[in-house]
Amino acid sequence: MVRASSFMLILAVAVAGLAGPVGAQTKGARARAAPVSLDERFLAAREAFRQGQYARLVENARELRGHVLEPYVEYYQLRMRLEELPVEPVREFLARQSGTYIADLLRRDWLRTLGRRGEWTLFEAGEPGLVADDRDIACYALEARRRRGDREVLAEFRAHWAAPRDLPEGCAAIATAAIASGSLGGRQVWERARMLLEAGQLTAAKRTLALLPADEAPAARTIDAIQAKPNGFVESADKLDLGKRANRELLLFAFARAARSDPEQAIGYWQGKLRARLPAEDQAWVWAQIATAAAKRHDPRAPGWFALAEGAPLTDEQREWRVRAALRAEEWGSVRAAIRDMPAAQRDDPAWRYWEGRALRALGQKGAGDAAFERIAGAPHFYGKLALEELDLPLAVPPRAGDPTAEELAAAAANVGLQRSLALFRLGLRTEAVYEWNWALRGMDDRQLLAAAEFARRNELWDRAINTANRTVELHDFNIRFLAPYRSVFAERAGAHGLEDAWVLGLVRQESRFIVNARSVAGASGLMQLMPATARWIAKQSGIHDFSPARVTDIEVNVALGTSYLKYVLDELDGSPVLASAGYNAGPGRARRWKADRPLEGAIYAETIPFNETRDYVKQVMSNTMYYAALYGRDQRPLKQRLGVIPPRRAGEGYAATITGQATLQ
Repeated sequence: MVRASSFMLILAVAVAGLAGPVGAQTKGARARAAPVSLDERFLAAREAFRQGQYARLVENARELRGHVLEPYVEYYQLRMRLEELPVEPVREFLARQSGTYIADLLRRDWLRTLGRRGEWTLFEAGEPGLVADDRDIACYALEARRRRGDREVLAEFRAHWAAPRDLPEGCAAIATAAIASGSLGGRQVWERARMLLEAGQLTAAKRTLALLPADEAPAARTIDAIQAKPNGFVESADKLDLGKRANRELLLFAFARAARSDPEQAIGYWQGKLRARLPAEDQAWVWAQIATAAAKRHDPRAPGWFALAEGAPLTDEQREWRVRAALRAEEWGSVRAAIRDMPAAQRDDPAWRYWEGRALRALGQKGAGDAAFERIAGAPHFYGKLALEELDLPLAVPPRAGDPTAEELAAAAANVGLQRSLALFRLGLRTEAVYEWNWALRGMDDRQLLAAAEFARRNELWDRAINTANRTVELHDFNIRFLAPYRSVFAERAGAHGLEDAWVLGLVRQESRFIVNARSVAGASGLMQLMPATARWIAKQSGIHDFSPARVTDIEVNVALGTSYLKYVLDELDGSPVLASAGYNAGPGRARRWKADRPLEGAIYAETIPFNETRDYVKQVMSNTMYYAALYGRDQRPLKQRLGVIPPRRAGEGYAATITGQATLQ
């Protein structure tokens, strides 16, 4: 087997015509330059790869032999030349790095290249070694089998066809062949296009419709026009020949778009003559669109509109909002019926098991309700805690497993994947570091996971420690699952504002996993994920005159500003931690808007938050709070009591902006 250092030399020689002259030009410059660390060399090599500068990459690679991240530099070189290299260097690297994340990454790149080039023999030889799932490669594998005459391909392809996203290249070729052979027809094309348009996948829908014969496919510009101004299309629909499938589908798309932006206006259109011109199944589909949009706006008419959608093939999301609309109205019979109509896999979700139990109890079926609670009670999530309380059982933190032994810790420290991840974290390459860390955890048992979690904790990789401890199945350490670094800072600042420190810790665990320099895609920063405008406003209100955006990731400053803002939001939102958690994530104005016209149980409020991110966020924060309170001897109130009752919306409450009108986290 070729050694790593020899392999890198061979690869460099293979492009000597390109790398040689540059190396000659820079040799003297290197001698005169200040010493460069190996970490700096690696970052330079990575940047050369990102910039497509192969000669510079090779120049830095020569200095990195023996570095823990040397395989990444080898990968960079191979990846840049993948279209030109012979098979042998790729196979040699894959064999030598077998079982590692970086080998699987190169194998994915190589298989995609072979698939694009149609080199099916090589593709099928290399494909079985892939570990991670990849839709592109799965589709190329189906295309390779189709070309060999495999008759089972079309049945497997239908799972990709039925997914609400664009088809990878390999599956697009299968779709074209299926259309040509008559295995797929116009009906299936329109069904897929409707699904994609409903899911907001406009580009994928247009690609799908392009499979239709030219005289049947709607113009792409028409679809774009409906996307932009659905009401205009609906208003002119009297002139359409609705006997044509294309016109009916375009009208349904327009109704769906109109319902999302203004359900009331869509109802106005729908109650005219157009509805009678559509088949019953299309009418039911439109009612489902209107009902879902109304449910997300907490319109009390939504349950009735879902009833009019009877017979329509509801999506998973629509079935969930059918339950939520009934919950919001506290129509427990409708809640039970809506959950019963879910597919078994969806009904098994803890949320719907819990609400099914509540509905059954409300309908006088206590034994059946308790059976539903027992299926999820004690699980370490929001509904597991609520189910425990319904059964009058206390929350119990699982017993702590024994500390990892010296041998277990040594094995974790010696794990090559964890070593590479640690090096990547040191260099600030968090994305690559997380991928490498998670790959290294594959196949670990509970003892190994706890040792890896402790290894992360000792290296102050708080998020990896929490994530790793979260994976255990039978042996647990909730002291690591619910770490509290900087606890004294949080306790001091929470106490100064009269906030429960367990709640603050629960919120920060969800916001940043205690990553000091965390930054969201929207620009929120630090432990408490403050948006720049929010941080400036709070700093001004707090009398911090020398505040600058650069200070927002300072631990003391971030916690001071974050707890001040959290206190402000709590006071603005009736002192409710549920409302305040929602307001901290999505903005206080939205949290107010989501209230009802009557008192509403906190758990129902949380379940019916229309933003997926915020709904999950509130549940996680409140669940985290329970564990932090239990672990650190704080207030042991039940979760249901913490959730409380949300007071009714007051006159004038709505989306009125507070501070900057921005949420802390988008």
